Amino acid sequence: MVRVEPIWVEGYPFTFVQVDLPKTTLLVVTNAVGYAMCGALDVHLLRTKLAERNVIAMRATGVRTLEQLLEARVESQTQAAEALGIREGMPMREALARLGHAAQNG
Repeated sequence: MVRVEPIWVEGYPFTFVQVDLPKTTLLVVTNAVGYAMCGALDVHLLRTKLAERNVIAMRATGVRTLEQLLEARVESQTQAAEALGIREGMPMREALARLGHAAQNG
């Protein structure tokens, strides 16, 4: 099953995507500039082999629902996310607010 719905985080619009797969669930919160994802996101790949793409992304591990993702802390992030001030240990809502601000202010 795939679930897609608009959500608001800290006053900014995002799209939430949930994909139920055998033995796992993929969770993504995204906007026009970047995304946050569950532990399935390979941040190491984005930081190394795909670094030239400047993907703004971060992940949280151990989350199974949207609510858990929003209440989690950033476990890892790309260099492009770091350029927005997103750091390991930051509350995910705060990190997403930085994405929202970046989307609104180009």
